[in-house]
Order: sequence, then C-alpha cells, then structure tokens
Amino acid sequence: MHYLDFEKPLAEIEGKAEELRALARANEEMDVESEAKALDAKADALLKDLYRKLTPWRKCQVARHPDRPHCTDYVEALFTEYTPLAGDRAFGDDHAVIGGLARFNDMPVVLIGHEKGHDTQTRLTHNFGMARPEGYRKAIRLMEMADNFNLPVVTLVDTPGAYPGKGAEERGQSEAIARATEKCLQIGVPLVSVIIGEGGSGGAVAFATANRVAMLEHSVYSVISPEGCASILWKDAEKMREAAEALRLTAQDLSKLGVIDRIISEPLGGAHRDRDEAIASVGATIAAMLGDLEPLSRKDLVAKRREKFLKMGSKGLAA
Repeated sequence: MHYLDFEKPLAEIEGKAEELRALARANEEMDVESEAKALDAKADALLKDLYRKLTPWRKCQVARHPDRPHCTDYVEALFTEYTPLAGDRAFGDDHAVIGGLARFNDMPVVLIGHEKGHDTQTRLTHNFGMARPEGYRKAIRLMEMADNFNLPVVTLVDTPGAYPGKGAEERGQSEAIARATEKCLQIGVPLVSVIIGEGGSGGAVAFATANRVAMLEHSVYSVISPEGCASILWKDAEKMREAAEALRLTAQDLSKLGVIDRIISEPLGGAHRDRDEAIASVGATIAAMLGDLEPLSRKDLVAKRREKFLKMGSKGLAA
C-alpha cells in the first residue's frame, strides 16, 4: 500500500497490525488476533476521520494516487470487444491517448481516454497521460468516426494537462486542443465524460466538452495545477495548498458551479482502496448518462451540449 503524506498516522497503525500478524504466522503459538483487530478498528476510525472532509489539496493528492484505477483498468473491466485504433493519419501515434471501438453493456461505442501508466516503464510510454497534438488529432478522428456511424462516445479523463514540450508546440498543440474541443461540440451523437483522476486544463476540456460530465468524488478538474497556479500568483510553488483552495477544483465545488453533472461516490479511503467498487460505480454512472441521452435527436444533442457550455459557470456564482 502506498500512503500519502497525510496518511502517515494511518500507515503506522496498519503497519503495526500487519507486523503482529506476520509474527503470528512465523510463530503459530502466538495469539495476537485480538490486538490486531483492535488496531484494525483504530485504523478504520482514523481513515473515516481523514476522509470525512478532505481539503482541496489533499483531494489533489488522492486524485494523483499511483494505485488509483487508470483508463486501461476501466477499459478491461467495463468494455468488451475493445479494438484500439492508433495514429492521427498525419504524424504518428500518441500513447498518452488511447481509443477505439468497444461494447459497453453490449452497446457499440467509441471510447477515448487518457492513460497515465502504472509503473515507471508504462508511465514513460504513456508520457504520464500528457497528450501531444497527435493525441488530440487521434481523438478527433475517432469522434468523426463515431459521428459517421452514429455511435455514442465515452471519454475517460485523467491528465495533468497537455504536454508542453517544444515538439508539441511546433506541431500545433493549442490548435489541436481547440479542434478537439470544437469537434466535441459538433458531433451529433451522445457524448459522456468521466473525470477519473486529474482533469488538467485544456488537455482535459478537449475530451470533456460533453453532454454529461461526471467526476469521481476525489478527482480534481481545473484550469491549471495548484503548483502552477502558485508559481504564477505567488512566485512560490509551495503555496499549492492555498492555490488548490482558490481554484475550486473539487467535484463538490464544480457541481455547485454547474460545470459537472454528477459526482460518483468513491470507496472509503479513495478509489485505490477498492478498485472494483470504484470501477463498478463509474460503469453504472456511464450507463445512466447514456440512458438519459438516448431519446434525444442528433439536433437536440448538439443544441443542448452547446447550451450547457454557454451557461457554464453561472450556477452558484452568487454564492
């Protein structure tokens, strides 16, 4: 188990319980189960206390947890007959963006998502979920295919932001993001999006300009990372806690502002503590959102999506 900074007291208690059980396994005559259970109860109470009201910065930490389910985990658990499609037909294939044809509850869909990777090698392969222009152009290609064949689009967002490297800028990073966002607004099929971890800046908006947007309870969605915001406003990246508060990046804040439509509950302690439950909750939400959109015509889907984003931010501003 990987513990976050604020979970250190919890790590100590759970570690002691595991040490006791390890001693008992080594010496069968030892009976430590009652003591271990007492430590378990103490750990459960502390876990509930820690997660009862997470600060925005702690939510950022949970959203970035290395053991949190990533896009490929959702694909494997929720979708069948997944056929990945690669490349943007112009430059190359961006492994930070995965996508293709699949079935969701036996319904044919087009799936698009950011993939961060789960270990050093896969994180490097997927560039930590930071897409280059060819990734967004691949997404455009997939959305056009979905529109042509009348297939719903499901997007899973988990990115710290688009890749800011020199090559990406030379190949038109901002233009590619803008075109992907524009394509989201144009397609006449249901488009639903779930923020499963980080939703960073335009790199996330390019996939999340959808009819319905949901967020996992401890995910974050913002115009810039707290560290980046702190560096710009206070010239000090260590003020990321204050920046996280100011950005209003939590699912709860964004629901009040009308930026997202649904908040998906996570298991106690975050999605990484019970991956199966978290993935199942996301699947149920995707099914519900697609069900809401099923009766709408192509014209209504486009019009309502456009109207949604024109109104965005007006809800809750008075508060």
